Amino acid sequence: MINTSSGMDLLEVKGLTVKVEGKTILNDLTFTLKEGASHILFGPNGSGKTTLISTLMGLPGYEVVSGQILFQGIDITNKGVDERAKLGIIVSFQNPPEITGVKLGDLLKLCLGKSSTDEFSPEEMAQVVAFNLTAFLNRDVNLGFSGGERKRSEILQLIFLKPKLLLLDEPDSGVDVESLRMISTEIQKYIEETGSSALIITHKGDIMEKIKATYGCILLKGQFHCFREPMRIYEDIKAMGYEECVACRIRTSEGWKK
Repeated sequence: MINTSSGMDLLEVKGLTVKVEGKTILNDLTFTLKEGASHILFGPNGSGKTTLISTLMGLPGYEVVSGQILFQGIDITNKGVDERAKLGIIVSFQNPPEITGVKLGDLLKLCLGKSSTDEFSPEEMAQVVAFNLTAFLNRDVNLGFSGGERKRSEILQLIFLKPKLLLLDEPDSGVDVESLRMISTEIQKYIEETGSSALIITHKGDIMEKIKATYGCILLKGQFHCFREPMRIYEDIKAMGYEECVACRIRTSEGWKK
């Protein structure tokens, strides 16, 4: 989350303050995301994590009171969702919806820029197989899917869209161990092969077993805290809780350098 890498800045957020239904949720946030890196965001429920991702994506209902959002040097603060998507920003939410009447295979082809009558290439079909979704191609999107099946389906859609920045809201929520291992492995593979970046919200450390996250921090009461190696943050949270973890960093004069 902080500017300690030699890599280029993909996303820059400057003094971002956001209100939802008249209430300030994010207050004067400033941070950068690096190219080709995974960034882990921890925080308790209600801390503003989903608000941050939704604001970065430009979803309605999130009022930017002040601040600026730059993506690859382009000011996207006032751009719509479609414009941000075309630039390469994609979001995955915690609970992917059911889409009745749309087959998963057709949706995946749409993500690839194909028509429903086109065939998957051997490479594309290999990815479908890797996500264990072959048997789901002729089923309505997410209809009757388990939590793990929904997440595998959604992450494959995102990868087929070839984003430069993946915004992932708890991709490990409601997912079985096998699906989580598969999802995290494929996300890491995509980042390594394309040089893309990911901002990942999580309450757990399991996803970091496969995803090589470089940066991490805590979002608490609309502010960032504890910029350090993600797994160390997670261990501190487990040992002390969010509030005490943040307080400990503030009390320790060298805390920000650890």
